[in-house]
Amino acid sequence: MQNFARKYTIAVDQIIFDFILLDKMTVADIKGKPDNGCYAFGIFFEGAQWNKEKHLLYDSNPKELFSECPLVQFVPVTISAKEAAPTLIYQCPLYKTVSRKGELSTTGHCTNFVLFFEVPTDREPTRWIKAGVAMFLALRY
Repeated sequence: MQNFARKYTIAVDQIIFDFILLDKMTVADIKGKPDNGCYAFGIFFEGAQWNKEKHLLYDSNPKELFSECPLVQFVPVTISAKEAAPTLIYQCPLYKTVSRKGELSTTGHCTNFVLFFEVPTDREPTRWIKAGVAMFLALRY
């Protein structure tokens, strides 16, 4: 029994997420849990949008501040198993609310910040940083 525990125990600081944007699926298409990880929906982009044809982060439409992110599958992987991305990646900050601010917790992390979400792009990530592109779990309306 001890060998089983050692073989499948992974230190929490060795786990990160792969993000799969499922732009061909909707929530209605989900019939059960995924084989690995979990699904999430109801995430929004600010300052950009997801291009379903190119499967990349794209400029937002004129006068459109927020756009919906497609269904996402979060897949836990170990740091050593993480594959190099074939395209450019923007490390998009994901926040709970649109205020982008929060209290510093005892761990030194902001209480509003969730994680950096890896979004494929065909442009340099600095373009999205300068545009202030972020993702949110809740909007104000």
